[in-house]
Amino acid sequence: MEAPLHERVAADLRARILSGALAVGAAVPSEAELCTRWRGSRGPVRQALATLRAEGLISGGRGKRPTVQRRELAPPFDSFVSFSRWAAMLGLPPGQHTVEIARRKATAELAAHLDIEPGEPVVQLLRQRLLGGEPVMVERTTFVRSWGSLLFDHDPDDGSIYEHLIGQGLQVGVARHSIDAVPADAHDRDLLGVAIGDPLLREVRIAYTKAGDAFEFSDDRYRPDRVTFTIDNAPEGRPLFGRTWHATVRPRPERSI
Repeated sequence: MEAPLHERVAADLRARILSGALAVGAAVPSEAELCTRWRGSRGPVRQALATLRAEGLISGGRGKRPTVQRRELAPPFDSFVSFSRWAAMLGLPPGQHTVEIARRKATAELAAHLDIEPGEPVVQLLRQRLLGGEPVMVERTTFVRSWGSLLFDHDPDDGSIYEHLIGQGLQVGVARHSIDAVPADAHDRDLLGVAIGDPLLREVRIAYTKAGDAFEFSDDRYRPDRVTFTIDNAPEGRPLFGRTWHATVRPRPERSI
């Protein structure tokens, strides 16, 4: 089934912006031009442009011709939590390789994060995440037993774990993210192709259900030459927090000896 016109127009313009075909500062095709190209009315075209403005990719409106504001796609909450959804927004095939899934007893630190008792059973995953076939992140995730136990009947390399859990009744509420830098360890070296001690961007996340119960603690480590984090803020409104994918490899910082 073909997607609605406004979604197709937005997807086409988004792809052109992210690829650089429409450079930052360049004028976006006018409503009239888009109507002619897509053989549609102004309603869907305006809806598509409004979507791109909400994503922060274009500016303009109210009589001003829209222009490209940036080439960074700051994803909304669900796509920031879900690596697979973020990849889909970029138009890149996501991939994953599960190194381990196991039941363990919660350490005191994990128990504090998940608001459970130390020693309670939890389910832990170690996964390599890929974008377009290239490894960009190592995911160390711990789920409380009630939700993690559902993963033993699911292939974690077959699509999004979040989508699977939501299909099993999980109602995702809010997530708290902390960003810092950590040195790569042996797992990171083997799964990301970096050297031990190389700096990695780390996102530590605690996710909660709509009822306010913590269900996931995750330590995600990214190659900083491929992914960065951005925060957009304005005098009014909440800051917009997102990941940015770099289509070309950025120089890695040299380590001092």
